[in-house]
Amino acid sequence: MGCYYTVSGKRPTPHHTSGIAIHDLAARLRGLPPSLGPVRLIAVDGHAGSGKSTFAGRLAAALGGAPVLHLDDIASHERLFDWTERLTAQVIGPLGRGECAQYTPYDWHARAFGPPRPLPPAPVIVIEGVGAGRRALRPHLARLLWMELPREESWARGRLRDGEEQRGFWSGWVEAEHAHFAADPSRPHADLLVRQTPEGYEVLTGPAGTPGPDQNVTHGDGSSAVR
Repeated sequence: MGCYYTVSGKRPTPHHTSGIAIHDLAARLRGLPPSLGPVRLIAVDGHAGSGKSTFAGRLAAALGGAPVLHLDDIASHERLFDWTERLTAQVIGPLGRGECAQYTPYDWHARAFGPPRPLPPAPVIVIEGVGAGRRALRPHLARLLWMELPREESWARGRLRDGEEQRGFWSGWVEAEHAHFAADPSRPHADLLVRQTPEGYEVLTGPAGTPGPDQNVTHGDGSSAVR
């Protein structure tokens, strides 16, 4: 299977939640030094239902079509959070050597892993999912972003999204997520906090972040300029 990375020269179609701020953030991320071989690995973490996938997708578009690795493809029913070894072997190790990674995405309906999927060592890769900022991954990250939404509100959104058929799964998930973050919290190590607003996203300096002389704490999104 080949492993290629292509970038479209076209600017992504604007959304009401993507504009000046998210493209400014993308430019800052592109300017960071590589953190994993030739890759700038950007993690988007937060509680289930907090909007990680949507934000990661829009950030990837602003980055010119950067690859996104969803941790839902790495986890499984049997290993909701015990997947560090698998991720390291299939993704972190190869990318760190500048090689094309190959991971086998998990099918949550079939309860089985699918055929290998390539992940090239692109200049920027976004990894999103609960636990993306875990202790074992932080040394490989260029930046850790945390979706700033309380867990109860996040979980309520997630339950609404997944419907009644996933009610049993959510009961087990909430307990597992609570245990994970109690033992290995991500938010205290976040460089940036991302809050969704009616106009877009507000990006704030996180607990582990230190704004430089040219970087303000708040980025407005949508119609407001970066302050």
